Amino acid sequence: MITTVTLNASIDKAYHMEHEIVGGTVMRVARVANSAGGKGLNVARVARLCGSDVQATGLVGGFNGQYLEALAEADGIRSRFGHIAGETRSCVNILDPMFSSTEFLEPGPTVGVDEFEAYLAEFPSIIAGSDVVTLSGSLPAGVGKDSYQKLVRLALGEGKRVILDSSGEELRLGLEASPTMIKPNQDEIEALLGAMATAQDNVVTQARSLREDGVEQVVISLGKDGALLACEEGCFRAIPPKVKVANTVGCGDSMVAAFAVAFERAMAPREALAYAIAVASAAAMSPNTGEYDPADRDAIMSHVEVRAVG
Repeated sequence: MITTVTLNASIDKAYHMEHEIVGGTVMRVARVANSAGGKGLNVARVARLCGSDVQATGLVGGFNGQYLEALAEADGIRSRFGHIAGETRSCVNILDPMFSSTEFLEPGPTVGVDEFEAYLAEFPSIIAGSDVVTLSGSLPAGVGKDSYQKLVRLALGEGKRVILDSSGEELRLGLEASPTMIKPNQDEIEALLGAMATAQDNVVTQARSLREDGVEQVVISLGKDGALLACEEGCFRAIPPKVKVANTVGCGDSMVAAFAVAFERAMAPREALAYAIAVASAAAMSPNTGEYDPADRDAIMSHVEVRAVG
């Protein structure tokens, strides 16, 4: 089983507009789609679509928290969230013909120290039946920047493989706990290491330096150009075929989900990399975040080029 962690979950509301947005006026929404949101929930939906048994966890509160749990259940995702006093946030994405996508992201509730400590105490039992744990997204107010570090250590202590998908100080501190895998993009790796990551040689060097710090597998996302994986077997670059892109939101989450599935199925690193690129590319072809057509994934995978680099 795969457990996905979303500490700053949200109700994601997609407003589909038939007309261009005009400021200072009343705009009527043509269609609304609500979903259990946050990067970890995106990971959960894609991992389930890949055929894995999935559990979602994290922190939720209030009526929105209850609604989020119901939405996750409607998607076929089992959940075991920690509950807080604050109200789970909502995030609105306005989709209209002129601007395409405009997002309004609420900051979310403040989590009390005692609330997070209670969740940490329960965390080992939450993940007991899991093989892989993923940690994704922003941290809510009130918890320390070392919160992912604490969760990584707890999960590793329970014998789980851990994928950390974060950035900034949360990622830097999380690295000190030596997660099994991290998945920064080029901007995040540059911010983390303070060096440019434009040339392939630079990216390879930086990925290897992170492995030396104790991370078993380092994946650097390169967007439409694929991804690079540094692992014990060497460094590999996967290049996807060109696809018709409909929506790139959540493609990184789709990649995390695919790597979690690959860990669960004990895929070799090169096979796992090709699989993750195929899933992420198929997700980019779908207009809906956290979804893809398995037929697209299978067609893409046969055309993914994986080569040794560095």
